[in-house]
Amino acid sequence: MCGILAVLGCSDDSQAKRVRVLELSRRLKHRGPDWSGLYQHGDCYLAHQRLAIIDPASGDQPLYNEDETIVVTVNGEIYNHEQLRESLTGHKFKTGSDCDVIAHLYEEHGENFIDMLDGMFSFVLLDTRDNTYIAARDAIGITSLYIGWGLDGSVWISSELKGLNDDCEHFEVFPPGHMYSSKTGGFRRWYNPPWFSEAIPSTPYDPLVLRHAFEDAVIKRLMTDVPFGVLLSGGLDSSLVAAITARHLSTTKAAKQWGAQLHSFCVGLEGSPDLKAAREVADYLGTVHHEFTFTVQDGIDAIEDVIYHIETYDVTTIRASTPMFLMSRKIKSLGVKMVISGEGSDEIFGGYLYFHKAPNKEELHRETCRKIKALHQYDCLRANKSTSAWGLEARVPFLDKEFINVAMSIDPEAKMINMDEKRIEKWILRRAFDDEDHPYLPKHILYRQKEQFSDGVGYSWIDGLKAHAELHNSAKLTVPGGASIACSTEKAIEWDASWSKNLDPSGRAALGVHNDAYKQQKVASIAAGNLATSLIDDVPRTMDIQAPGVVIRG
Repeated sequence: MCGILAVLGCSDDSQAKRVRVLELSRRLKHRGPDWSGLYQHGDCYLAHQRLAIIDPASGDQPLYNEDETIVVTVNGEIYNHEQLRESLTGHKFKTGSDCDVIAHLYEEHGENFIDMLDGMFSFVLLDTRDNTYIAARDAIGITSLYIGWGLDGSVWISSELKGLNDDCEHFEVFPPGHMYSSKTGGFRRWYNPPWFSEAIPSTPYDPLVLRHAFEDAVIKRLMTDVPFGVLLSGGLDSSLVAAITARHLSTTKAAKQWGAQLHSFCVGLEGSPDLKAAREVADYLGTVHHEFTFTVQDGIDAIEDVIYHIETYDVTTIRASTPMFLMSRKIKSLGVKMVISGEGSDEIFGGYLYFHKAPNKEELHRETCRKIKALHQYDCLRANKSTSAWGLEARVPFLDKEFINVAMSIDPEAKMINMDEKRIEKWILRRAFDDEDHPYLPKHILYRQKEQFSDGVGYSWIDGLKAHAELHNSAKLTVPGGASIACSTEKAIEWDASWSKNLDPSGRAALGVHNDAYKQQKVASIAAGNLATSLIDDVPRTMDIQAPGVVIRG
């Protein structure tokens, strides 16, 4: 991840203003410690703090078109940049950076090119020919971005709030999937997938289609010119990411540069569930596994820094961000600059425990849509800022645009949890990778219930943080907006009365809610992380669902 800061249309083009922009840009230097760049054109400034992942030798920013009339500062990765380069015949590129295509796409298509980009990105583009500009953020909001307005009418855009909050009269989150244009002075949504309307889809579930879509999402994220690894908790999502990466790493450019053996990383309190599970998966996949432990006091000591970097007081987000923040520091110290992570699966497939109580497929689908739309406030914020605090980039294949389109087009009846048919949460994802001939994972890992990240690293972290928080002012006194909904929403209470008694926002920190989700004793063993052997043996290989005009068969 890089850090970008743009000040556009300000009334001051003095040297003092340039110095001020540089000063504010340095607040983002943790995001990009490899290079600093600043471009000024009259009353417009584009600053950049670079984390070099692709073409580290010559991809410094800002980036330009051939005659340098179009200037771009970008944070992120464009995974289809090679295909886009091929389509831009007659253009000359100055660097090998994946982001170099943006200025040239603008030359060809004007403002209507953003949906051509496959990746995670935030950028500001200045057209010096008429002094207009556009800014855009990726579809889901994987990269963080904020916009503010100065008293002089200037527009400020920054990767983090700390880059603009001192100098803006008003600032807010730059909405994901949107573009801001100076020509209109407002936002326009560029990302309009079919699922966004929350209409109920009807495509039959095909496990191979889902599997291939996710494999493609992981493979395209293996594009790198620097050492990388995977974050591995031992749960379903991170284990699938690791398994696919391990299978395909040998065919990549990265393997030729850094070796074909995958490195995996896990964090937890001593004896925590994640450490044990991750170790088992790493042994199965043959990764070079790195295990980091921390104490409750280590986490408490880090909270002030975590809040500074994450820029939120949301209880669940801070609790989950702290172990990731501590782990990222250790990973970066090993010389690794990029990791692949498993965020987003629970939102897409209804993996949180309250989805057990979804009354029907329509309600389940609408709730998954709402969860994905809100991801930029929670899990994306954590994954982006916990890692970028130490100059580490996190890539999230579950939030690949094409994969989301495939997963969200499936008839949501297939996502409904049905314990009578032994279909646990995220069953369709588990079934898609249940390959008898060439197994991706051991069965008990493939069908292990996923721990929430901060719960899996050790339940005493939850208790210790609660005890620490009770010694200080309640968040209710300082943060408006009600209870955290990072992992649970108002729908959780609406669907299940047991949630109304739960004061903890974590979907897996409340034993009563946890147990209530599993009515049968046989299935309750999943909640303890020990899936019964008989349940594995009885996992259905086919599924028939009757719906009006629809037959789904897995």
